[in-house]
Amino acid sequence: MDFKHEKLIDQLDNQGFNRRHFLKYMGATGLLSVIGTQESKAFSSNAKGKIVIIGGGAAGMSMAARLSRWLDQPDITLIDPSSRQYYQPGFTLIASGVYKPEDVWKNQEDYIPKGVKWIKDRVSAVDPLTNEVSTYGNGKFFYDFLVLTPGIQTNYDKVEGITYKTLGEGNAHSIYDFEGAQKTWKAIQELSKTGGKALFTDTYTKHKCGGAPKKICMLTEHYLRKQKTRDNVSFQFYTASGELYDVPYFTPRLLEIYQERNIPLNVNVKVKGVDTSAKQVYFEKVETVGDQKVVTPFVESYDFLHFTPPMSAPDFVRESGLGWTEGKFADENWVMVDKETFIHKKYANIISLGDCSDLPTSKTSAAIRVQVPLAAKNLISVMEGKEPVEKYNGYAACPIVTDYGHVLLCEFDYNKERESSFPFSMMDMSKESRLAWLLKVYILKPLSFYGMLRGRA
Repeated sequence: MDFKHEKLIDQLDNQGFNRRHFLKYMGATGLLSVIGTQESKAFSSNAKGKIVIIGGGAAGMSMAARLSRWLDQPDITLIDPSSRQYYQPGFTLIASGVYKPEDVWKNQEDYIPKGVKWIKDRVSAVDPLTNEVSTYGNGKFFYDFLVLTPGIQTNYDKVEGITYKTLGEGNAHSIYDFEGAQKTWKAIQELSKTGGKALFTDTYTKHKCGGAPKKICMLTEHYLRKQKTRDNVSFQFYTASGELYDVPYFTPRLLEIYQERNIPLNVNVKVKGVDTSAKQVYFEKVETVGDQKVVTPFVESYDFLHFTPPMSAPDFVRESGLGWTEGKFADENWVMVDKETFIHKKYANIISLGDCSDLPTSKTSAAIRVQVPLAAKNLISVMEGKEPVEKYNGYAACPIVTDYGHVLLCEFDYNKERESSFPFSMMDMSKESRLAWLLKVYILKPLSFYGMLRGRA
C-alpha cells in the first residue's frame, strides 16, 4: 500500500464514507480478508421479547445494530450516558501525536439504530430476579432479555495519591482517558526538551488493551530518537506480571525490542501509590520464596510517569450479584459467563461480552468485533427457546505499535496460540510489520465507525 492509498483511507474517514467504494478498495488491497466484514447472510428471526442493552460502547452499540437488523420486530432499549462514541484504541495514537483528538469520536446519537430507544442515563442496579434495570434519573426498565455490555471501570483512586480529577498533575499520566491521552502527548513533547527519568507501568488487574502500556513506552522512546534527544532520558518499565507478554509466539521479539532500546524490564512489581508533589512512585516487589510470598517495598523518583490504573467491572455488577464473588475474578468482579456462548452462568436470559465479562482473552476491540455476531445469534436462539450453538474460540488481536511505522500484530485464541488472518498468515508476524501499521492507523478506525458499530463488520 503506497502513500496514495494511505491518503485515500484518511480522506474516507475525514470527508464521509461510501461503503461500497470502501469495501471495493479493501478487497483490491487484500485487506478485506484481514479484518473480515462478517456480512450476514440472509438471516432473520421472528423471536419476540423486550431487550435492554446496558452500555453503548463498541460491544453494546454493535449488538444493538445486529439485533435491530436480525429481528423482524425488535424491541430494544439501550441505556448509556455518553453523548460521544469514542474509538478508544485511538487514545494511544493521540498520546503519540499520530491522531488529533477530534479523530477518535463521533456523536453518539448518529449511531443509535432506527427504532432503538436510547435512555441517556447511568445504571444504578440490576435485579436479575425481577428482570429490572434501575437508572439514576429515569427510573426502572423491565426486560425479558438483558445484554450486559457496560464496559470497564477505571479505578484511578486505587493508586494512592491519584484521582481522576488530578490526572496529569505532577507529570503522572495515563492514556486510558480521552483527556489523559492529550495531556500525555504534551508531556512527551516536553520530556524531549527537558530530559530526565521516565517510568512506565502496567497494573495487577486485567485491563483494557493489555498492550497499551507497552505501546506508549516504545512510541515515547522512538519519538525521542526522532527528536535526537534519546540520550537525555532514562527508561524503566514495570509490570505486575511475571513476564512482559503472555503469548509465546510474540514475546521474544518484544523482549528483543526492549533490550535493543535499553528499556530495562522489571517484573512482579506492583504500583501502590504516587506522590505527585515529590514525583515519587511507591512500588512493591512481590516474589515467592519457597512457600512464602515476600513483598519488598521500594520507591523510585521520576520526571515523567505513565501509569496504568487498576480496572474492574462497574460497581453495579458487583452489587447486583452478576459477577464473581470468589476466586481469582472476585476482586475485579467480572461478569460470569460461559466462555464459548457468552450466556450468564446463573441467568439464562442475560448475555454479556466485551470488557466487563470474564472471558479469558484480551479486552480489545478486535475481540469484540468477533464476539458480537456470535453473541447476537446466541441471544436470538435463547429468545426462540433454543440452545445457543455459536462458539467463540477466544480470538483477540492486539496491534502492539513498536514505533512510528511498525506494528507487531498479535492475534491469538484462548490457548494463547497464534491465529493469524490472511494475508498476515502468509508472513512472518513474529516481527513488526509496516502493513500492520497501515492497518492499525488507517483501516481499523473507519472500519469501526462505518462497519462494526453499524453491525456490518
